[in-house]
Amino acid sequence: MKKILLALTAVAAMTGSASAADLAARPYVKAPLPAPVANWTGFYIFGGGGGGLSNSDQSVQTTVGAVPLTIGQRQGGSGWFGTVGLGYDWQFNSTWVAGVFADGQFGSIRGTVQDPFFGITGSQKLEDSWAAGVRLGYLVAPNVLSYVNGGYSGAHFGQTNFLTLAGVPADAHLNSYNRNGWFVGGGVENSLNIFGISSPGWFMKTEYRSAFYNAKTQDELIDGTNLPTGNSIRANSWNQTISTSLVYRFNWTGPVVAKY
Repeated sequence: MKKILLALTAVAAMTGSASAADLAARPYVKAPLPAPVANWTGFYIFGGGGGGLSNSDQSVQTTVGAVPLTIGQRQGGSGWFGTVGLGYDWQFNSTWVAGVFADGQFGSIRGTVQDPFFGITGSQKLEDSWAAGVRLGYLVAPNVLSYVNGGYSGAHFGQTNFLTLAGVPADAHLNSYNRNGWFVGGGVENSLNIFGISSPGWFMKTEYRSAFYNAKTQDELIDGTNLPTGNSIRANSWNQTISTSLVYRFNWTGPVVAKY
């Protein structure tokens, strides 16, 4: 009996040693890092420039009685502009950002104005405009925002000086004027922390915008006397622009990855 007990004790001791070896310390594995997070809430300013296209649906009518003299015709143009603005964004969850903004544009987007009845033509310049609106964006990455926007806009169109078909002054013009309208657009804004260069707070955005301005009837006037020629031109304005701007965000703090 004593021999049997000794044998069992030896077996138990050997089993315990093997189990202890199996429970040896495992190598340390670092916990995976959390995904980068960013905070887009705060104020920003921007400035840049771009190019645009102008389209206008025009018709000629008598100044007295508004009798149509021509059918409607679409005239076009193009040009460049600069822009400056400011805004405020609010990031209300991990992927969505909403904001308000206002900006101004200045430059030279020119469109054609014609009166086929008198055989005269001129160039009308969109000299400056402003816009105020809202935008809604989706974060495709912690530091890349895609967005759509829309709102209210106003524009100032410069004086149109008419030429004859021979290219000489027609001694007639349209006065400058202001028009109001609305716009829709969208774009992408991304951080400039690229290629290993650190630029906290600095972003770049590229935006498309389509602005529509209400139709207006203008009397053709004789140079010097400003007396009406007897004809008036009724036209609206549709302007499409693409711009690239440099943006600075005052409270940019991301993306940040937690350290261990």
